[in-house]
Amino acid sequence: MTISLETKIPMLHNFHTYLYRADWRFTESKEKDRQVLEDFPTISLEFRNLAEVYQKVIADICHKMGVGMAEFLEKKVESLLDWDKYCHYVAGLVGIGLSRLFSASELEDAIVGEDTRLSNSMGLFLQKTNIIRDYLEDQLDGREFWPREVWSKYGKKLSDLAKPENIVPAVQCLNELVTNALQHVPDVLLYLSRLRNQSVFNFCAIPQVMAISTLAACYNNQQVFKGVVKIRKGQAVTLMMDATNMQSVRAIMYQYVNEIYQKIPLTDPSSGRTQNIVSTVQKLSLSSGPLVSRHSFSPIYLSCAMLLAALSWQYLSTVQASEEVHTGQ
Repeated sequence: MTISLETKIPMLHNFHTYLYRADWRFTESKEKDRQVLEDFPTISLEFRNLAEVYQKVIADICHKMGVGMAEFLEKKVESLLDWDKYCHYVAGLVGIGLSRLFSASELEDAIVGEDTRLSNSMGLFLQKTNIIRDYLEDQLDGREFWPREVWSKYGKKLSDLAKPENIVPAVQCLNELVTNALQHVPDVLLYLSRLRNQSVFNFCAIPQVMAISTLAACYNNQQVFKGVVKIRKGQAVTLMMDATNMQSVRAIMYQYVNEIYQKIPLTDPSSGRTQNIVSTVQKLSLSSGPLVSRHSFSPIYLSCAMLLAALSWQYLSTVQASEEVHTGQ
């Protein structure tokens, strides 16, 4: 945000080429994560040490992402299609790139990398959740990511939703966007069901269950317009321990969409659509047999899980802090 457009746009367009330059770095950023640019030769060296098959995937995704981010530097998110497009550039492409890497490494089947629609949905679900949750912070920082097509039905300006007298239409707008984000959950469940490698599964599943729990906390919650809505760290660690197989992930998804269902106001304009997508997710969550208890672990597994949780604590704090910035723009 502290770099001028005159400097930033060419950098975004060409950023993928800097991966191949041993000496490229940028020292004019004032952002808290500027070390990534200042010490970029360390990153690019590791990139060039990768096998060519991985380099091609990473460079291609960086190119597409840079061009897309540059497009939205001077373009607002107007329609829901724009919202999907913006989220594709900053998160969907990450999902696509990672999926291609999973397949290229042969840790996963080829279909995981080939089915870009599902990979894109994985990213969109996470990004939309962040955008919904961070309404107030983005307003304070002068950023707007909520699509005008939706919020214009509830106020003349997006900033109007933060005014106490507008809290009823503000929450209705919030609920409509949460409903939109929930449309990606069926794709998320199908994507995760295809994964076979345990490390890849954990890596992909944990952010998704964090997102559904965050959406459940945000749904119909006035606090989104007054402060910060975040899941507790203890809750987050529990989710990290639990999200290690499809049965548990389905149980988690079922639990949180059920929480949303219990909070749907009958007078909400999106109530019918919310009920429909919640019903769909509930059926998918139950489709592979009865839900198992999320806490039926053997003593050995529980000990390992507690160790994982302890080791993940610092990582989790870093992830939650980094989520405050959507794109690094």
